[in-house]
Parts: sequence; C-alpha cells; structure tokens
Amino acid sequence: MIPTTEARQRILAGLTPVSTEVVALGDAAGRVLAEDLAARTTQPPDDVSAMDGYAVRQADVRALPATLNQVGEAPAGGKFSGTVQAGQCVRIFTGGPVPAGADTIVIQEDVSAEGMRITVQKAPPGGTHIRKAGLDFRAGTVGLKAGRTLSARDVGLAAAMNLPWVRVRRRPRVAIVSTGDELELPGDPLRPNQILASNGFALSAFVSQWGAIPLHLGILRDKPQEFTRLAGELANVDLLVTSGGASVGDYDLVRSALGHQGMAIDFWQIAMRPGKPLLFGKLGATPVLGLPGNPVSALVCAVLFLRPALHHLLGVPAAGEVPFVSAVLGRDLPANDMREDYLRATLSRDEGGRWIATPFPTQDSSMLSLMAQADCLVQRPPKAPAAKLGDAVQMLML
Repeated sequence: MIPTTEARQRILAGLTPVSTEVVALGDAAGRVLAEDLAARTTQPPDDVSAMDGYAVRQADVRALPATLNQVGEAPAGGKFSGTVQAGQCVRIFTGGPVPAGADTIVIQEDVSAEGMRITVQKAPPGGTHIRKAGLDFRAGTVGLKAGRTLSARDVGLAAAMNLPWVRVRRRPRVAIVSTGDELELPGDPLRPNQILASNGFALSAFVSQWGAIPLHLGILRDKPQEFTRLAGELANVDLLVTSGGASVGDYDLVRSALGHQGMAIDFWQIAMRPGKPLLFGKLGATPVLGLPGNPVSALVCAVLFLRPALHHLLGVPAAGEVPFVSAVLGRDLPANDMREDYLRATLSRDEGGRWIATPFPTQDSSMLSLMAQADCLVQRPPKAPAAKLGDAVQMLML
C-alpha cells in the first residue's frame, strides 16, 4: 500500500491537461481560463466624476460662498468640449468626463442654483470625487490569469476589459461505470440479494460539479466480455472512472479483465480508510481511476483523488494541493492505526469563531446517509495518538 500523497502525485503524473476552445463570454462562467486575459481598453478611459454635481476650479472655491457661472454639462456618455475658465463651472453627472480646466467636483447637495448661476456653500479639497483615467485598469493590463475558474465577477471584469470571447479548457469527458452482478439501477425491480447502484449517479454529479462532462455508461456485470465491450467505448474519453471490482475477491475483475485488454496498472492499493482498494492505470491512452465499490469509500476517494485529477485535466494550478482547514475536535477520538483515516463530521462554530468538527460516533463505511449529512472529513494521520475534545485537527470541507 502506498500513502495518499504519493497516490495523488502518481495520478496527476499520468494525466495531461485537455485541449482548449474559444467560447462566447456569456457562456464562460464556470469554465477554466486557458490563457491570461489582458484588457483591450483603459477603464475609466478619461478622468470622470464619481458624483453628481459641478466641475469647478479649486482656485474659485477657496473662499466661500462662491458664485460661479454654469457654462455647460458633462453627462455620462457625453462631454463638455470647452475649457472651464475662472469663475465658471460645468454641471456634471456620475461617469461624466471631467472637462479641461476643472480639478474638483462639488457635490450637488452643497450647491444652490438659480438658472445658470450657482453658489457653492461647501467645497472639498482639490481632486475630490474624480476617478482618474486607468483607476481600475489600463489597456494591456492582465486582469485574469490562466487556470482561473471564471466566476460571475470575472465575467463582468472580462466584459469591462472589452473581451467578447475567451479561450478556455474544454470540459474533460469522463466515462463512469459501476461493476458488479449485485447492482440494479434505481427504479428497476430488485431481485433477491441485489442492491441499488448509487455510485454512477453520485460520481456523475461530482464530475459535473467540478467542470467536466460525465458519460454514465451504466453497470458492467462480472463477466470478462463486459469489460471487452467497455474497452471499445473509450474513444475520445479523457478519463475512465470505475467503481467496484478493484479489490482482491474472485469477482473483482477490473484489474484482471482490463489487464487482458492491455491496461497497465500503476498502483491499486493505498494506505487509507475508507478507500484502500484504489486503482490507477492506463488502458491504451485512456487513464483509468478505479474507485472502491462501497459508496462512502467511492465518494471520499472522489474528494481526495478525482477532484485533483479533474483540476489537473483543466489546467488548474496546484491541482494536487489538498485544501485542508484547521478546526478543533468536538468529541474524543481513539488512537489511529497504520492507515490515514477520514472521518465524516458535522461543523459548528465556537464563541471565538473557530470551526468545531464533530465526527459521527459510527464511521461504518456502508452508511451513505452519514456522508450526505457530513459537512467535512476530519483527517487522522497514520498512527495518530488518541485525541481529546478541543484538540486541533485538519479537515476537508465538503
């Protein structure tokens, strides 16, 4: 058995980021940038007003009250083309370009007006309420870096940078199969000794959640010819994810049957609980990640190994880094054995704002209901000593 960190490193070393494509900006949310985005314009393009009011010369409002002549307007999207001279002002609106000669904006609440003559009652220091050209960014400035998953905020920034199209990583295509004669799909009649196949649906949702396209290929029965059929369905697939069939039982056929199809196995056991029978290899050019058949084990392994794999395929930087968060324990825990352990737990906050992670008293890996209720996974290193309520731990948010 190999440690989880080594397993993750070997999985990522066997994957190559997918190719790129250009998409319209309106379709870019949630996609991963394939190249840096540089602004094609300066924002704001000119010095503009941050308030509704009057553009004045600071020299004219040092002694108050000051009466000035309004000689024009500067609305957003418009411009006063002249120059503000001594004793003059220009009515200006938020976003309006500051006219030549003016160096201060007096807000309208501090002004009384009679026709085209205004009286300034209160004036700010010079330069107040003016947004300088390029305050946000200048043409050529890189605003978004490659490898970033675009949020709604990022899409707004790209639009402001005048970028109607962006180059992103295409969504990886991930084939998902479950193995076992004991499985039936939800809604189908259950024969004696059969169980419902939940992994394919959970893993498809997981893959979709993290930016890839799931191809749910259903259930493979425990027959070698089923795996022969599978090997012929992997054209244009970036990753094959199996669940079940990777352990040591007589009916665990993933290693043997796919081995006969030419799969080269990198490793197939890790020192972790739940999730010991994890497999990674290549079937021709297609990477294969074999997850345990136990639904809880499959989902824990998806968090620790499938998510980094998807990030790597999408070109996300530091894909192999696990985002551990510090917390304190909400209950006592016994000493751990030789395997790294991940405990399903709920989260709360103490009075100081610290996370409190409370593992469920029962951690049986058959209990999928607890996985659905869990807020996080508490990590316990190999040979960790007994821990007390309030001790520091590391966790993974779910």
